[in-house]
Order: sequence, then structure tokens, then C-alpha cells
Amino acid sequence: MDESKSVIVDDENRARAIREMFSAIAPRYDFLNRLLSLGIDQGWRRTLVRMAVNKEPAAILDVACGTGDVSLALRGKAPGSRIVGLDFSQAMLDLARVKIECAQARIELVAASAEALPFPAGGFDLVTIAFGIRNVVDQKKALAEFYRVLRPEGRLAVLEFSQPEVAWLRLLYNFYFFKILPLIGGLFARRSAYSYLPESVAKFPSREVFAGWLRDAGFLRCRYHSLTFGIATLYLAEKPEQDI
Repeated sequence: MDESKSVIVDDENRARAIREMFSAIAPRYDFLNRLLSLGIDQGWRRTLVRMAVNKEPAAILDVACGTGDVSLALRGKAPGSRIVGLDFSQAMLDLARVKIECAQARIELVAASAEALPFPAGGFDLVTIAFGIRNVVDQKKALAEFYRVLRPEGRLAVLEFSQPEVAWLRLLYNFYFFKILPLIGGLFARRSAYSYLPESVAKFPSREVFAGWLRDAGFLRCRYHSLTFGIATLYLAEKPEQDI
């Protein structure tokens, strides 16, 4: 097998392993998110929705929608918009469907990968992804897909974990993230899943580097906002009126 084929196979195996891991923890996903973040994650998602929706978009794509928290928040903020929630885990989508039906919300759900969005070019005014981009194997390809499916002047909002900016807080955060969180998570779900979380955050690029990736993908007005002393970061960017 040549090197290029080996990379493809490795990426496919990694994507499959990540999808299976999230499917396995899906029943406990919401509970553990609230427990391990002390409920702060809900505020971060509300901030994403508040800052991403400056006027009601015609169509919104929520990538890595998980159990539907952001999709439902978007529905509340943009009641007249078409909203599509997409995730690579059917188990997550099944839970999202229950929540959406209970809320009597109009949200479409699609099982697909962020690197191969099953939509035509220019079909969405807003693309969001919360705590999902670091789980994508080919992150730059996903950004290219987000750019493709956005209409001209469409907006992208990416919410992701990051390293705190203050040194002493970063030390405490990393101690909790690498030592305590896997122990607590392991009591309720696969411990490996909650060891994967801090490892994936540690490997994710810095704010400046990721903002550079957005610019390389063609986006303009790329900026980021640190949330809760930098524990999470919200990236915002826009597709130009015309391709450069």
C-alpha cells in the first residue's frame, strides 16, 4: 500500500473510532456535559447563538449537532429559519430527535460527515459547529465544506475548547482536565472517551492558528472571543460577497 492510501485508511479508521466512541457515550452525553462543566457549557452555547444570529437567516446548518442543544437554541432565536442539524453519530441524532419532538420544533436531522456535507453550494446563510471541529479528522477540509455551502456574505460560528490565557488558571484547568475529568467521566461512561477529550483539546491549534485556517479557507473578518477566561473560544467569520 502506498503512503497516500495508508493515510486515507488511517483517517477512515480514526473517524470510525471517534464516531463509535460518541455513539457509545450518547445516552450520558448531556448529563456529563452539565456535570463536568458545572453547567457552564449551556451559557457558551447561548453566547454562540446570540453572537451568530444578528438577523434571521433563511437557512442554518448546525454541524456536529449532537443531541440538539444548539439547534434548539437556534430555533428559539430564529423561529422562521430553516434549520438543519447534522451529525456523524446516528445515536446522537436519535436523542436529538426525541428532544426536538418534545419541543415541537421544526428541525431537520441529517447523518453525515463534516468533511462531505450532502448539500449544494450556497444553500445556507449561517453554519454553526459547537465543540465538534476538533473531532473532525480533516479539519481544513471541513472548513472548505463550510465555505462551500454558505451563500455569499454568509456567516460561520465555531465554538471550541481552548487553553485559558492566564498561566495559573491554565495549570488548574489542565490538572482538572487531564486528571479529574477522566476519573469522573469514567464513573458514568467510557473512561477512554473522557481521556480523549483533554487530549483532543491539547492537540487543537491555538486561537491565532485556527483563525489563520479560516482565512486560508477564504473567510473574511475572522475574529475570536475568549469565553470564561479562555476555557472556550468562539470564532466568527464571513464568506465574502464574491470569491477572491
